[in-house]
Amino acid sequence: MAFLQILFLTSLSLFFSPSHSQLSLDYYKQKCPAFEQTIRDTITNKQITSPTTAAATLRLFFHDCLINGCDASILISSTPFNSAERDADINLSLPGDAFDVIVRAKTALELTCPNTVSCADILAVATRDLVTMVGGPYYNVLLGRRDGLVSKSNYVEGKLPRPTMPMSQIINIFKSNGFSIQEMVALSGAHTIGFSHCKEFSSGIYNFSNVSQYDREYNPRFAQGLQQACKDFTKNPTLSVFNDIMTPNKFDNMYFQNLPKGLGLLRSDHGLYSDPNTKQFVEMYAADQNKFFQAFAKAMEKLSVYKVQTGRQGEIRHRCDAFN
Repeated sequence: MAFLQILFLTSLSLFFSPSHSQLSLDYYKQKCPAFEQTIRDTITNKQITSPTTAAATLRLFFHDCLINGCDASILISSTPFNSAERDADINLSLPGDAFDVIVRAKTALELTCPNTVSCADILAVATRDLVTMVGGPYYNVLLGRRDGLVSKSNYVEGKLPRPTMPMSQIINIFKSNGFSIQEMVALSGAHTIGFSHCKEFSSGIYNFSNVSQYDREYNPRFAQGLQQACKDFTKNPTLSVFNDIMTPNKFDNMYFQNLPKGLGLLRSDHGLYSDPNTKQFVEMYAADQNKFFQAFAKAMEKLSVYKVQTGRQGEIRHRCDAFN
């Protein structure tokens, strides 16, 4: 076991900056022995009552890490003096259940281990545990992150992929953050759970062109079903559709199997299969779930330590939605 832990740490060494050396798998073993169990209990209760929590938290984690690194800056609420990340246009649709599960875990941990556990660590571990809970792969999460001291909405634009972006632009966003095309495709597999609002793909299913109501990338019956499901979306902006209509609540490789059949929901989903840079990986993960799980786990391990703050950097917030 000790050998495997050394191997895991060594495999990440090329990605690490010096601050990562202060992270460890057992960071809270002495400081807060109840850490893992408290998070497990919290996320289990929340996921059972709100089954979309896993997908919501995974998305929240992505949106946190790709801006300033994994520092829980996405959790900060805006004030009259500062417009925070969560109020950037692309983050307004982040589901409340994700914020709620982190607040619940933080509250419970403050009672047992006050001023000890960072919101950034809570978000990272809650994401991993929720992914595992819905059938996804287990992966290691190093601990010891500190919470960031900056959260500004004007830092967000252009740093997160939008479903309407061409694939080349999405690839460039990930490349600029040090992620390969294969890692980007693996992380895109997160769309195997969760849902998207109709407004995110409405341009592809209504009045698409002079010759077709919908984008021909869609399976015709699927496009017609989407038109029906979203017909009142202008009056009801909360209308949404599962990203994976076949197994929407199970983390598996069905998302990749859907793409060649025209069952992708978003323009970016179609782009993964139509772009020659990404298609080979879509086909690989569609054919072999184990390869997808291995690649996703490895990419998540890498993402979870992206630009983390440790030691005397940042702070341990008393509450996750406000700086101390």
